[in-house]
Amino acid sequence: MLKYILKRLLLSFVILLFVMFIIYTLMYSLPGSYIEMKAMEMVTKPGNTKTFEELLSAMKARYGLDKGIFVGYLVYLKNFFTGNFGDSWYYTIPVTEEFNKTIWNSFILGAVFFVAEMLIAIPLGVLAARKQYSTTDYVVTVVSLIGISLPTFFTAALLKLVFSLDLGWFDLGGMHNAYLSPEMGSVWFWDGVAHFVLPSLTLIIVSIGGLMRYTRTNMLEVLNADYIRTARAKGVAENKVIYKHAFRNTLIPLVTMLGGSLPGLFAGALITETLFSIEGIGFASFNAMVGGDIPFTMFYLTFMAILTLLGNLMSDVSYALVDPRVTLD
Repeated sequence: MLKYILKRLLLSFVILLFVMFIIYTLMYSLPGSYIEMKAMEMVTKPGNTKTFEELLSAMKARYGLDKGIFVGYLVYLKNFFTGNFGDSWYYTIPVTEEFNKTIWNSFILGAVFFVAEMLIAIPLGVLAARKQYSTTDYVVTVVSLIGISLPTFFTAALLKLVFSLDLGWFDLGGMHNAYLSPEMGSVWFWDGVAHFVLPSLTLIIVSIGGLMRYTRTNMLEVLNADYIRTARAKGVAENKVIYKHAFRNTLIPLVTMLGGSLPGLFAGALITETLFSIEGIGFASFNAMVGGDIPFTMFYLTFMAILTLLGNLMSDVSYALVDPRVTLD
């Protein structure tokens, strides 16, 4: 197992270098006038003490734009692996500082949605497969299709209309009410929880449909296998057939899908966070990209690439945990 993990980590590192080269090449290919425009914007930022020429030279030197693409890429790698990520052009603070301010809001939102998705979608998918062609199966199928079909922006707008405007249960957006402060303790905490209800509900509605259908399909395939029919013929209790024999063999494709969900825990829900004004990493990266913030965008894309590689590794290692027949030789 250890040998396999080390081998995969080495391979993932090589893949990461290629991904970072693509990211740097895209940035390097931007016209010089774009960099000059950003330097001119930064001259007018409050607190700036450098001239246009000094800013332009510093920006080109920082990202190797005054050298060839390969030498510049090596400069970029050196800066990245030594923790020198630079300052955000849009937020005018170090990239890591803005990242730390927003990443945990996205993680909380993603974790709530991820746990709720598993607790709702997987049991319903198993139940639909167990009662194939019954009323329960049809209801689950219809619900899953509705969830798959609903766009995020429409679901968010509908929830706002019903629960914010009509019923007045929740605010339209934001993280906290303006008149509250962290010093207010539990009042401030529960106000934050209330502000996360509608964004979390939006993500759950638009996401559980796919996982329900996926679980149902794989469960039906396993239930039609010969060893399941043999277990039933031997008089094994139905619950034991379903949850011990069938469901365990359904876990492998589910692990693949759920392992790929790791980036989603930290990536932020760009559309949802924007619609509800949640100060998460998705909302921050959207503003950075629209504002032409190259340092923050490059850091965010590289961070996402690392999470994706780790998610794939976790999926492969989890195979052996859920199915002893799988070896990692």
